[in-house]
Parts: sequence; C-alpha cells; structure tokens
Amino acid sequence: MPDGAAGRADLSVRTRNSSDEGKRTPVHVVWELTLACNLKCVHCGSRAGRARPNELSTQECLEVVHQLRDLGTREISIIGGEAYLRRDWLEIVAAISQAGMRCSLQTGARAFTPQKIAAARAAGLVAAGVSVDGPPDVHDRLRGVPGSFERCIEAIRNLAAVGIRPGVNTQINRLSMARLGELYPSLRDAGFKLWQLQLTVPSGNASDREDLIVQPYELPALYDEIARLYLRAQADGVQIFAGNNVGYFGPHEHLWRTVTGEPEAWEACQAAQTTLALEADGTVKGCPALHKDVYGGGSIRERPLAAAWDEMAGEVRRRVSPPLSGFCGSCYYASRCGGGCTWTAGAVMGTPGNNPFCDYRARTLARAGLRERLVLVGASPGEPFDSARWTLLTETLDGLEAPADAVPRGPAAPADAPDQLFPCASCNQFLFAGEETCVHCGTAVAAAPAQAPLPSVIAMLNRALEAIGREDAACQAELTAIRARSAAEAR
Repeated sequence: MPDGAAGRADLSVRTRNSSDEGKRTPVHVVWELTLACNLKCVHCGSRAGRARPNELSTQECLEVVHQLRDLGTREISIIGGEAYLRRDWLEIVAAISQAGMRCSLQTGARAFTPQKIAAARAAGLVAAGVSVDGPPDVHDRLRGVPGSFERCIEAIRNLAAVGIRPGVNTQINRLSMARLGELYPSLRDAGFKLWQLQLTVPSGNASDREDLIVQPYELPALYDEIARLYLRAQADGVQIFAGNNVGYFGPHEHLWRTVTGEPEAWEACQAAQTTLALEADGTVKGCPALHKDVYGGGSIRERPLAAAWDEMAGEVRRRVSPPLSGFCGSCYYASRCGGGCTWTAGAVMGTPGNNPFCDYRARTLARAGLRERLVLVGASPGEPFDSARWTLLTETLDGLEAPADAVPRGPAAPADAPDQLFPCASCNQFLFAGEETCVHCGTAVAAAPAQAPLPSVIAMLNRALEAIGREDAACQAELTAIRARSAAEAR
C-alpha cells in the first residue's frame, strides 16, 4: 500500500499514463531499507522489530538506485521498520535524489529528531508521512510505546519548519474509527497537509486481532463520516486521500481518489504492474504488503532488477489479478475494480478476487436487509505478512443467519465496458460512459456522451455536502463558500 507522505500536487508524479501501463514502468517503488524498528505496533504487517538477516550493504543499495532509475521509476518511498535506524540512510536518500527520482519517507517518528529532519532535507528528502493512528491514548496503545503520539506531533511541526510538506498516515480500526474527528484538530494545528486513511488489515501482528478489524457492514457509516471530515479538512487546505483498501465506488469515491483535478475512481491493484516493492535483504515483490513466497520475484542478489521485474509480469501478475468470484464476480465495476486491494482480500478470504471490504457492496447488501461479518476461525503462523483463517457470514441486519445465496447482485455492466467513468449528477456514484440512465438511482443521464467532459470537483463537493445532510452553521458556511467558488468557476 502507498505511503502517506506526498502532497496532493506531488501525487501527480505517481499518476500512471498509458505509456507507463503499456511498458509496465515501475512508477512508484516502496523500499524497506531495514526491518529494524523502535516501536511495537500491534497492527504491523511485517512484524518489524529486529533487522532482517543479511540486509543489503550500502554499495548494494546504491546499485539498486541506479537500476531503478534505468527502469524509469519516478518516486521511491523509503520505509521500515524505521528507515532512519539504518546508519547509511541519508546516503541512500541523497543517491535517489541525485539520480533524478523523488524520495519520500514513511516514519513512526519516535526518534525522528530535528537534527535528523534537517539532515534529510539537505540530502534531498522532499516529503514525509508520519504514522498517527488516533488521539494520544489510542495511538500509544496501537504503537506500543507511551509518549509516541507527542513525538509524531513534534515531527510534523519540524518537517514543516524545514520545508518538507508533512503528511500523515492513519490506520482505521475499531480503536480509531470513532475518533478520527477528535484526532483531526491536533494534526491540523501541527501543520499537516495530506492525510492518507487506510483500513487495518488482519495480517502480520494483526492477523488474529478480531477485536481490531472493522467489519464490512460498518463501512458505509464510516465512509459517510470520513466524507464529512474530508469537507471539513478541505476548508483548512488539507487533502484527504484513500489508501488502497478504502472505498470502492460508493457515493464518496470521487472525494478521496481525485488527484489530477478531474473526478477519479479506484482502478485495480497495480502490484507488479506499475508498483514495485523491495525488502531490506533485496527481495523483489509486487507490493510491500504482499507475501514474498506468493508475490515475489526473487532477489536482486540473484539477478538484475530488470530481469526480476520482467518475470513478475507473468505468474505474479496473474496471482494479483485472479478470476473474480462471489459478489465481485458479477459486480457492475468488476472490469475496472478487479476486486480491490489484493492484500486485504487475500488476508481474509485466502485468495484475492472476492473482497468484502467494499463500500458499494456493503450498501448494496444493506438495501436488501443484509450484511456480511468476518469471524476468526484459525490462528496465523506468526510470520511477516501472514494471515489467519477467517470465515465470511451473511446475516440479516439484526445479526440473524441468512443463506449465502441471498446476497443480491447489483446491476450488470454494459457489454465491453469502456475505460471511462463519470459520476452521476444525482447520486455521485460512477457510471460507465454511454449509460443513458443511472443504474444506481434511475436518474436520466442528460447529454453525457462517452467523451463528454467530467463535472468539476467543486460541483461534486457541493452535491456531496447536500447529500450527507450537514446542517450545523459551520458546515452551511462551507457549503456557501463552495457554491461561490463553483459559480466563479462557471463564469
């Protein structure tokens, strides 16, 4: 999953174009410099703590930088563990910058001192995302170290002070989901400008933590709340965007996916397609969160990185994008979505291709009086990026058992569904170009040919505010301001 380090304008560096997809350019690389870590996070997928045996030497890391440059990589996000615990991390940052690639960092910030931050800026670090998982009591509990919340806030301030645009990455789980609004003022006042939100996945340290996992049927209410928070943050100049396992084609999808200025929506897992990951010992993977035994391409110590990348186009890519099943198999968005995040779906279903963590799916079931609930049935083996065994129950909204075949199917996608999507002017949900009537709300799509310009983001935010029914005075003031900007834009 991507880090939360970059500013909105900077995210365009990662935006894929047709050339990137055709050539399989690894546009964005997430590189674990070391597995050593000074926190004890209960949700850590890699089970970080001690360095991996035989991590890459400085010289090997510098060679990796050159190979990534030659592959066409545009951004490298360095992670851990905790990347700055590696003694040569600044040398690696400088090499990335000097090679013409953008270097960003994701950090838990426990010991990310002003001196380290200033040195990183001098070395060429341009963005940093700080992991903050809730108000102080929630964050410190999840991160396993008392006082770690305050270190994060200090790091955000210090990053802003030296000219590194600070972002924040937040895990959403049962401890944090109801307290995001409480967390927001602390982050805003510290000076953060970008907020990535992602669901805690039952993998690694969180594999067996049924008490942490947000249930699929809780997603619509959670995303309605995040939509309110998005609009509140936008008024403060803060951009919220979704991690790879958040959303999927609900009424707020356009809010947190849009980067380029036109409404955007989720577009299939890019592991081993335009995204590449490296573990600290040189293992090549399609995504930093995926298990190397299933989604790996060997080691750079065994062959050049280009050879490993080319080989991953075959079997690894097929494993990332298997045939869809269950609700996903007949979904309106199947051709575009591909079943969402490979890691998230695989962690609970055993294999990707049927993902219950979907806003559109949960809302479709709720309209039929149904919900899905995950139950832990078997322990995990205790390895990095492993998972336990889960079963998915179909129930009535009040928790009574319902037959699996009671799950409704949404509308069918048009034959040979085009690539272009546009949001319905009435319900905000995306439609394939060429639809004459919204398949979700039944509204006629007036004059919306396949190549018609998409509505402005400002106009969609205007509709979103009205749709989620914010009635307090502050929110109405935001609505008035948005309408004024929309009118100015129209002129």
